[in-house]
Order: sequence, then C-alpha cells, then structure tokens
Amino acid sequence: MLIAQLSDPHIRAKGELYQGVVDSNRMFAEALAHLHALDRLPDLLVLTGDLVDEGRAEEYEMARMLLSASRIPFLVIPGNHDHRESFRAAFSDHAYLPKAGPLQWCLDDHAVRIIGLDSCVTGKHHGHIDTEGLAWLARTLAKDTVKPTLLMLHHPPFTSGIPYVDAYRCMEAQQLEDVVRSAPNVELVLCGHVHRTMLRRWGGTVVCSCPSTTTEIALQLRPGAPPQSHVGPRSCMLHLWDERQGVVSHLSHIGDFAGPYAFA
Repeated sequence: MLIAQLSDPHIRAKGELYQGVVDSNRMFAEALAHLHALDRLPDLLVLTGDLVDEGRAEEYEMARMLLSASRIPFLVIPGNHDHRESFRAAFSDHAYLPKAGPLQWCLDDHAVRIIGLDSCVTGKHHGHIDTEGLAWLARTLAKDTVKPTLLMLHHPPFTSGIPYVDAYRCMEAQQLEDVVRSAPNVELVLCGHVHRTMLRRWGGTVVCSCPSTTTEIALQLRPGAPPQSHVGPRSCMLHLWDERQGVVSHLSHIGDFAGPYAFA
C-alpha cells in the first residue's frame, strides 16, 4: 500500500496570495499533479491540516475545487489555520468525520488502520490533546493491538530546536506519548504544521513531519531567532507499507529537475 501525504497547503480564495507573497493554490495543484505523475499512483492521500489559511468558506470552496482533480481517495484532519465547523461542513461528504465535537476518527478499511486525531485548540496556534481526546485515543487503539496502524495529528508532539516552531508545538504531550507507547502496532505518527521534514523516535514508534506544499520554515536553531520562511523547496511524503517490511517513508521533491540519467 502506498500512502501519499500532503500538508499545510494554506489554500486561499481565488486570486489571493498566501502571506501576500506566493500562489499557494497553484502550488497545491502542482503537488497533486506531482502525485498523479508518479510511476505508481498512491492508493491513498492523507492531508495533515492547514488545508486553508484563514478558515473561510470561500477558501474551503477552492480547496474542494482543487481536490476534485485528484483520482486518489483522500482523508483529512484539521490544522490550527482551519476552522473546525467550516472544515466539517466543507467535507460533509466524508462519512468518517464525526458530526459534532473534535474531528477525530478511525478508518479500518485498508491494509493499514488509520487514525486521525484532532490536536487543534480553538483560537490558538499551539496544539493539545485534552483528557477526552486521550481517552478516545486509548479506547480506539485498544480495540486492535495487532493491525499495523498510522496515527495522524497536525502538531508534532516534540521539541524541534527551532524556537518559533516550538512555541506552537503540541503542548503537554507526555500523556499522549504514554497512550501511544501502550500500542505496539503504531507503525508511524504523521504530522504537519512545521513546514519541514523532521523525524523523531517517540512513544515507541517514529514521528514524521511533512513539509508544506507552499513554504518552508527556516532552519534556525539559535535561541531567540526571528521567524523566517523560504519559498521552496517543496516536497511531499510517500509512505510505503509492506506486510513483511513495515513502513518505509520517502521524501519526494515537487518540481522539474535535470535527469533522469542512466545511473543510480
């Protein structure tokens, strides 16, 4: 099974630029085209939050229009730039999304069980899983401790070393880590939010953050560094599941590059 991951497209209404600088809508369309041009079409696409930039209805209309070009079935979770109720309304045809409350869900229709966890805090940019969310996740994981499972949440539950990123991470994550550690079949935890690829061993598994289809947050590790971003390089993640080997994750750059050449 091949699972593609796109994150943080920050889709805008027609004619609007992200941060007044980049055409995030075009970039997301190019990311979708990139997936469809791969030598193997992904079986599933997961979108790990910040689908739109301001949570407005017209942005979600644009998101659905862009996604209508996809031949790949897709699953969604919200990010801090999404508006939970507008998000729910925009994807009301996605039966796995709950009709009320946090947008967290479990799908067991594939070779890999996929769980979406809602880490958003209304009106805030940091993430948090409250007591009810932790209990829901614990119950959901306990239903099957054998089938390989992917867990998705928008906010990475760890410190990256980039000061302006860490201010908005998933806070108080120890209890979440304890719940995940109790489930030995969680193969991978997928995140977005940080507009960068990061990997960390966590909760007895591996956390992998996906870059944005739009901008890349600057890698600055000195304390007090000011927030900065770059336009590019853009990438997506491809997670290849094999029942003998488990999950292998690949970073796939979006764009045109020299080659291919006849050597490896």
